[in-house]
Amino acid sequence: MAAQGHAPNASEYIAHHLQHLQNKPQASIVDFSVFNLDSIAFSVLLGVLVCWTLWSVARKVTSGVPGRMQAAVEWLVEMVDNQAKSIVHNARSRKLVAPLALTVFIWVFMMNAMDLLPVDALPVLWQWLFGVAGHNPEHAYLRVVATADLSVTMGLSITVLLMCLIYNVKIKGVAGWLHELFTAPFGSVKPSGNPLTWVAFAVLSFANFAMQLIEFVAKTVSHGMRLFGNMYAGELIFMLIALMGGAWALSATGLALFVGHVVAGTVWAIFHILIITLQAFVFMMLTLVYVGQAHDHH
Repeated sequence: MAAQGHAPNASEYIAHHLQHLQNKPQASIVDFSVFNLDSIAFSVLLGVLVCWTLWSVARKVTSGVPGRMQAAVEWLVEMVDNQAKSIVHNARSRKLVAPLALTVFIWVFMMNAMDLLPVDALPVLWQWLFGVAGHNPEHAYLRVVATADLSVTMGLSITVLLMCLIYNVKIKGVAGWLHELFTAPFGSVKPSGNPLTWVAFAVLSFANFAMQLIEFVAKTVSHGMRLFGNMYAGELIFMLIALMGGAWALSATGLALFVGHVVAGTVWAIFHILIITLQAFVFMMLTLVYVGQAHDHH
């Protein structure tokens, strides 16, 4: 990602790799008119790939000895279904929640797995295509790990929040859910002729409603931030490891840099396989837990 006439230093290299391909420059810290086109493209592409793969396996399923892909999908389906049964006890809800959780797990895993590609592989290809198209390659920004984009992870967590609200209303009814908003977790006082009961009722209702709002916001923010933070940190570590190899290539000296680059890259990639799988599993489990909580009556 070198600029015209000179190679980038470490800070320029990292800053360039952390810049998204956007529809327009961001004018403020919060600007909802800006879209990270790379995150949208890779997340949609991988989502379509996941759905097509599952559909393809389901279409070719056999009752005899299953192939490797069918066996892997059957194992995933059984694992997710067992988790869904232990958390969401409503059988009718599980018909939607279990397949959704399976899709979320594989989708998030695939988006996380983009971190295992060589750091400069797709960005350099994009830079070359940008130059072929007559644009300045210096401005060829591309980030391939959609889950290292906060807007993507928060979008996923907000979708889970909307599902929780829908199931709260579906299971408890509008009146039942509104009653729960103002009576849980501290309970309530039934108003009577004593003015103190009305004061206690108002105070507890306000406190319960505030706690419910804090719970919804905290769960949503932590759900998205947890995935984003882990994947963003992993992406940065891969960039730092790539800088070790770049420093060795530019100087053509320092065998320790080359050995460190190879060893660190290999070890971190192997360890990162565990991280991307664990983060996908945690995101799926929290989705099931939050939807399961929407079915519980307080």
